[in-house]
Amino acid sequence: MKTLWFGAAAAAALITAAAPAAARDWRPVHFPSAAPTPAGGGDAAEAKRMGTWGFDRTGMNPSVRPGADFFLHANGAYVDALEIPADRSRFGTFDALHELSVERMRVVLERSAADAAATGDEALIGAFYRSFMDEAAIDALGAKPLAEDLAEVRAADSDAALARLMGETMKGFGGSIFSAYVYDDAKDPERYTVYLGQAGIGMPDRDYYLDERFAEQKAKYQAYVAQLLTLAGWAEPEANAQAIVEMETKIAEVSWTRADRRDDDKTYNPYTVAELSALAPAFPWTAFLEGADLQGAAKLVAAENTAFPKIAEIYAETPLSVRQAWAAYTLTDQAAPYLSKAFSQAHHEFREKTLSGQPEQRPRWKRAVGLVDSQAGEALGRLYVADYFPPESKAKMEALVGDIKAAMEARLKGLTWMGDETKAKALEKLSKFTVKIGYPEEWRDYNGLEIRPDDLYGNVQRASAFDWAFRVGRLDEPVDDKEWGMTPPTVNAYYSPTKNQIVFPAAILQPPFLDPDADPAINYGGIGGVIGHEITHGFDDQGRKSDGDGRLTDWWTAEDAEKFNVQAQKLGAQYSAIEPIPGLPINGQLSMGENIADLGGVLLALDAYRLSLDGEPAPVIDGFTGEQRVFLGWAQVWRGKYREDALRRQLVAGPHSPPHYRVNVPITNIDTWYDAFGVSPEDPMYVAPEARVRIW
Repeated sequence: MKTLWFGAAAAAALITAAAPAAARDWRPVHFPSAAPTPAGGGDAAEAKRMGTWGFDRTGMNPSVRPGADFFLHANGAYVDALEIPADRSRFGTFDALHELSVERMRVVLERSAADAAATGDEALIGAFYRSFMDEAAIDALGAKPLAEDLAEVRAADSDAALARLMGETMKGFGGSIFSAYVYDDAKDPERYTVYLGQAGIGMPDRDYYLDERFAEQKAKYQAYVAQLLTLAGWAEPEANAQAIVEMETKIAEVSWTRADRRDDDKTYNPYTVAELSALAPAFPWTAFLEGADLQGAAKLVAAENTAFPKIAEIYAETPLSVRQAWAAYTLTDQAAPYLSKAFSQAHHEFREKTLSGQPEQRPRWKRAVGLVDSQAGEALGRLYVADYFPPESKAKMEALVGDIKAAMEARLKGLTWMGDETKAKALEKLSKFTVKIGYPEEWRDYNGLEIRPDDLYGNVQRASAFDWAFRVGRLDEPVDDKEWGMTPPTVNAYYSPTKNQIVFPAAILQPPFLDPDADPAINYGGIGGVIGHEITHGFDDQGRKSDGDGRLTDWWTAEDAEKFNVQAQKLGAQYSAIEPIPGLPINGQLSMGENIADLGGVLLALDAYRLSLDGEPAPVIDGFTGEQRVFLGWAQVWRGKYREDALRRQLVAGPHSPPHYRVNVPITNIDTWYDAFGVSPEDPMYVAPEARVRIW
C-alpha cells in the first residue's frame, strides 16, 4: 500500500509516526490526557478543558523544582499515574486527542455504513468500513486474496520482469529496492517531478541491521519473514528468510543515514533516464519506470544517489529466487493487516509488539477507521468537519496565526547576528507565508474509485492504484497549492517548504491546544507554540534553504550562513549529550530541524503573548504569572510517555526528540524562563547565558 503524503522536499510535521523507508514520508502520529468516553446519544466525546483555566494543575508535581526538571514539575503527577493502554506504544496529550478523533470518525463511518441509501462519498467510506469490519468473511478467505499477486511474482523470472513488478508495486502491495513518488519539484515548485529514493529494508532503520543493540530484533525479524512466507505458501521459508535478511543487511550497509537523508541539498540530484541508467547500470530502470507508469518522465530526482549503484549491484548479485522470495514476503507483509487473523496477528506481533512494545493489537474498528482515513481521508474528512469543527475555532486560529507571524517579523527585524541583505530576504519569505486551517477549500474527488463492501484486499489495492494514477497524471500540470497533505481528523500540523505554507488540520484545534474560553497565555503556549514551531520550520536548518516562493536556493550570505550553522550545531550538541536510554543518545543531527522549530515555537509564543497584552500587565492566575503560564501551556501539550521499545525506535529512526526533552531543552536557552521561575546556577537545568543558543 503506497499512499504517500509527502515527497523528498516535502514537509516538517509537528509529530511523526514510524513510517516506511521512503524518503521523508511524513505521516501523522499521535501523543495525551485520559482516553475519552463516548457521550450520550451515540455521539463522540467532546474535548475537555484542562483544569478551570486551560491548565491541569492536578498533573503537576510541585515537589520537583522548575529548575530541576521542568517537564516533571509541570507534568510529573500525570506521568506517574499514566498507564499506557495495552493497544498503544505510547500515550500522552496528542494520543488522547487522536483517540477522540478516532471515536468521532467511527460515528461518521458507522452512520454511513448503516445508510442503505447513501451515495457519493458517504457510500464510498461506508462500504470501505464494512469491508474491514467483516472479520468472519476475511478469516474464511485465508491466503486466497494473495494468490493472483503471488503468481505474478513467480512469473517475474528475469531481472527486467522483477524490476517491472517492483515498479508496479507503487500502485499497491509489494516492495521495491527503490521508492518512487511524485511531488512538487524543490527547484521548480510550480511543477511536479518524480523523486526516487533508497528502499529495500523491512525494519525501521539501517541501525536495526548493523548495530548489535538490535540483534534480538533482527533475529525476530528473520523469524517473522519465515512465518509470513509459510503463511503465504512460499517454498523453503526458513532458507529464504535467512537469505532475505542477508540481502537487506547488505542494502542497509550501503544506505545513507537518516541524518544525511534530510539534507535538501544532498538529496536533490536530477537525472534523465539515460543518466540514471549510467549511474546504476545493474538495475533495469526502463522496466521499473514502465511498471510504475513513469516511462515518460523527463526528470528523475535521485535522493541518495551515491547509494543507488551499490543497491543496484546487490540486486543483480542476489540470486533471482531470493529476490522473488523477497518480493513475495514484502507483498505479504504489506497485505497482512487486511488478511485473515493469522496474518494480521503475525504482523502485530512483530511490527507493533517486538519493534514498539505494544502488547495488544488495536481493536478492529480502530484499525478500520485508520484505513479509511489513510485511503479516502478527504471523503471521510468532509463529513467529519461538518459534524465536529465549529467556525469559531477557525476564526480564533486565524487571529493567533496573525499574532505569531507579527512576533516573527519583529524578531527577524531585531536580529543582531544577521546582516541586512539576508534579513531582507528572510522578511520577504515570511511575508509570503500562506496558511491553511481546518480543512481544504476544495475536496478531493474520488469519482472512479471502486470500493466494495465484500472485498477488503481489493479495496486497498484499488485505492492505492487510484491515488498513484492521480499523482502520476499530474506530472505535466502546475502544482495544486490548495492540496492538503493531511486529512482534517489528523492531530498534527506541518510546514511545506515548496509551498511556503503552514497547515493546521481541524482535529488539533481543540483543548489542550486551542480552547477559545481558556486563559490566553495557555493558548499561546499550546497552539501558539505549535504555530511558532511550524513558522520556524521555514527557517530551520533545511527550511531556510528555500525562498519565499518555495524554491530550493541559497539566499544567504556566506557570513550569515556560518553564524547560523554555529548556533545550530551548538543546539545539536545539547541534544546529543542526552541519553534517554543509557547508551542511546538523542541524534542531534537527525532531530536538528525539529529542535530548532521547538525553540522558535516557544520564543514566538512568548513574544505574541506579550504583544497581545498591548502594554497592560498580565493577570496572575492561581499564583502563576502570564509568562509562567505560557511555559506551562507548552509543557502540557507534550505530556506523555513511551514504552521502552518505542522510545528506542524513536531515538534511532524518528526526527523528533522525545517529549520530555522537547519541553526541557528549548526553555534552557530562553532567558525569560530563568526569570519567570527563579532558576539559578545551583539548579540542574541551568545553562550559563554565554552557552545558550541564540538563533531566531
